[in-house]
Amino acid sequence: MVQAPSGVHHSDRMTRPSPAWDDAARRRLHKTRSVGHVHVHPPHALTDGREPAPPDRPDRVERRLELGAVLLLALTTLATAWCGYQAARWSGEQSQHYARASATRIKSQQAATRAGQLRIDDLLYFNGWLDARQSGNTRLAAIYRERFRPEFVPAFRAWVAQRPFTNPRAIPGPLYMPQYRSADLARSATLDAAADKLYLEGTAAKSADDKYILSTVFFAAVLFFAGISLRVDWRPLRLAVLGMALALLIGGVGFVITLPVA
Repeated sequence: MVQAPSGVHHSDRMTRPSPAWDDAARRRLHKTRSVGHVHVHPPHALTDGREPAPPDRPDRVERRLELGAVLLLALTTLATAWCGYQAARWSGEQSQHYARASATRIKSQQAATRAGQLRIDDLLYFNGWLDARQSGNTRLAAIYRERFRPEFVPAFRAWVAQRPFTNPRAIPGPLYMPQYRSADLARSATLDAAADKLYLEGTAAKSADDKYILSTVFFAAVLFFAGISLRVDWRPLRLAVLGMALALLIGGVGFVITLPVA
C-alpha cells in the first residue's frame, strides 16, 4: 500500500479540491455574478435622455371659448329657473281667477233667480189687484195694493198715471215700465260682468303661463348647444355652435322681457 507522505494528513487530501474543479467553479461563479449584476431602470431612464414634453396647454382663445360656454350655461340656467317660477305663479293666478269667476257666476245666477221669483210675486199681486178692481171689490184691491213691494210701487204709480183703462196707447203693465227696477236683477248683472272680467283675467294668466313655458324651449336649446360646444374640438364648428346658443339666449331673454311678471 502507498502511504501518505509525512506531514500530510489524510483528511487534507480528501477536502482539498482538484485544480480542474477549481477552474469549473470559477467559471460558474463568474457567470452567476455577471447575471446578478442586472440593474432595473425606471421607464423614463430608457428614453434617449431628454426630458418628457409637457402636455399642451390650451391657448387663450380656447380658454375664452370655454369661459363663454360656461357663462352661457349659467345665464341660461338662471333664465330657465325664472321662467319656471313665473309659469308656476301664472298657473296659480289662472286657477284662482277661474275659481273666483265660477263662484261669482253662481252668485249672479242666484241673484237672477231671486229677481225672477220677486217678479212673479209682483205679477201675482198686480193681477189680484186688477181682478179686485174689475169686480168692484175696493177693499180687496186696497189690500193687494198695500202688499206691493217698494220696488214695484214706483212702476205701478207711473203705469196708473198714464190712465191705462182709457188710454189705448198705455203700456200693458207696470212690469214693462222703465221705473220697474229690480235690485237683485241689477246685482245679478253686476256679478255677471265681474265673472266675465275674472274669466278674462284667468285666460290672460293662462296665456302668460303658456308663453313662459314656451320660452323654456329656447333656453333648453341654449343649454344643449352650449354644452355640446365643450365637446367640439374643431374651432370653427365650436364658434358656430356658441354663436347659435348666444343668438337663442338673446332671443329668449328678449321674449321674456315682454311678458308680464306675476
